[in-house]
Amino acid sequence: MKIYGDIISGNCYKVALTCALLEIEHEWVSMDLLKGDARTDEFKAKNPNAKTPTLELDSGQTLWESNAIINFLAHDTELMPTDAWQIGQVQQWQFFEQYSHEPFIAVARFINKYLGLPEDRKAEYESKQVGGHKALQVMEQQLQQTPHLIGEQLSTADISLYAYTHVAHEGGFDLSDYPAINAWMDRIQQHEKYIGMEK
Repeated sequence: MKIYGDIISGNCYKVALTCALLEIEHEWVSMDLLKGDARTDEFKAKNPNAKTPTLELDSGQTLWESNAIINFLAHDTELMPTDAWQIGQVQQWQFFEQYSHEPFIAVARFINKYLGLPEDRKAEYESKQVGGHKALQVMEQQLQQTPHLIGEQLSTADISLYAYTHVAHEGGFDLSDYPAINAWMDRIQQHEKYIGMEK
């Protein structure tokens, strides 16, 4: 299989980390979105939404949206529960990540790290801080109760939220007031098959 992505994108890193933890063989095809790599006709034939990550199977089938990809890859593994309630919890946290976490933390990171915090986007950057900390507080509350987001077991819910949380400081978020999140990140990083964002 091939994975099209930019490893320093949190969404693409989710897929790389899932593959590492599960020892899934794949070809990583590096993409530079700022240079327009995803806007070519050839790539849009694989993903009409012109975004990464995109998974291409040997059959030619393609799958996009990061959480869909990691759930597909984790099917029938220890990273994806089989209990219906726990599956619902995984999806709950993944929807939370897409709607309540990423729009604040990932966007603030993009404005600061990729764009260099230009003056015309400074107000937008600052506006992301409140929403980002709200999301972190929700995670902190859960992780004070359980070692992972859905309980004892590491799952794709953790991978989804770890991706941008562990680089939240690049978006101006100070994580020093979130001890449970820091302990959770340490647990993930101690996994014997863990890889960092830089491949």
